[in-house]
Amino acid sequence: MNDNLTAHRPTFVTHLECSLTGEHYEADTLHNLSRAGRPLLVRYDLAGIRTAVSRETLGARQTDLWRWRELLPVRHTGNIVSLGEIETPLIPIPASSGGTRVLVKDEGRLPTGSFKARGLVMALAMAKELGVTRIAMPTNGNAGAALAAYASRAGIETIVFCPEDTPEVNVREIAAQGARVWRVNGLIDDCGAIVAKGAAEGRWFDFSTLKEPYRIEGKKTMGLELAAQLGWRLPHAIFYPTGGGTGLIGMWKAFDELERLGWIGAERPRMYAVQAAGCAPIVRAFEAGEEHAERWEDAHTVAAGIRVPRAVGDFLILRAVRQSGGKALAVGDPAILAAVDDCARRDGLLLCPEGGATLAAYRQALRDGEVDEDEEVVLFNCATGLKYPLPTAEQRLDRHTVIDFDML
Repeated sequence: MNDNLTAHRPTFVTHLECSLTGEHYEADTLHNLSRAGRPLLVRYDLAGIRTAVSRETLGARQTDLWRWRELLPVRHTGNIVSLGEIETPLIPIPASSGGTRVLVKDEGRLPTGSFKARGLVMALAMAKELGVTRIAMPTNGNAGAALAAYASRAGIETIVFCPEDTPEVNVREIAAQGARVWRVNGLIDDCGAIVAKGAAEGRWFDFSTLKEPYRIEGKKTMGLELAAQLGWRLPHAIFYPTGGGTGLIGMWKAFDELERLGWIGAERPRMYAVQAAGCAPIVRAFEAGEEHAERWEDAHTVAAGIRVPRAVGDFLILRAVRQSGGKALAVGDPAILAAVDDCARRDGLLLCPEGGATLAAYRQALRDGEVDEDEEVVLFNCATGLKYPLPTAEQRLDRHTVIDFDML
């Protein structure tokens, strides 16, 4: 077994905190949202962590998600439900990006093929630790697949609701990994309403995005990893595909914790929240100077993972983007599909549509002078492109005919 899973795991969690009001909540108790109806954030004894572990100690550990154990909420090693959460690589894409220092953090290498594994492994471990036996969650696909896999491993019953046009591979993947999955004739927030109603009736625990405190803690490991991979510094800019925004919120939290530990300086990357033009509530709120984003009606895009009409953590996303000097950007489906095609053909990296959105947004930002071509930029590819429908390839040869090789 991985040494990081069996090693002594000191406890540094002190309490939970309402992200809106700052009100404190007791740790080691099951919570959904705060009394203000907003996400709860996990807080740590950072001075204790600084005394207990150094950057050098972390550097000597195996490079997986669990190397960060002092900065994670799981108290009891026996509750970890790992499927092998590796550190994901940074892949240069010089040909398709137009920039000289553009890196893709390829989250498709994680268990179940997406970055949803980071958040769900942490949330499931804590659900197990806190005695949850039945979970329900809405999903656009990849989160449901990660939930199903980890819940099955943990022995927790799971019900998943997804929009009826969720990619077929995702629906089948969820079912194959042990969850009961239902297609709903609506969008993800319609699915979320079903989950909320069942939770209110005591039928299950609501695992919706940001409605429990621990998915953020798993997702923040993207920021922790990135700092370590770049030699304890951060890039000039990060382009992140934004639906519920858990990862962007988590990374911003990670950077703050790393600075408080003295492991990085005060410099921050500009955070670009990338949405599809057909579903861009965060972009609209950003441009209007609003703190919260109204629901986006008639949401549609090929990038199903960022088709989220309303995000409960909208103010946290907007806060991080503004504090960093970044922006919320929307890109159209044609630009998304062109970016996916170009990156595959010219750089050999098959992006998912949501990852394609970050490349399309970077290209747009480069044209608009938002970024310089020599700035170091990280794009997040949130899932393997193999999970999505690919263009047909219908050319055939008859083995009995004389082949004109000049025509191939």
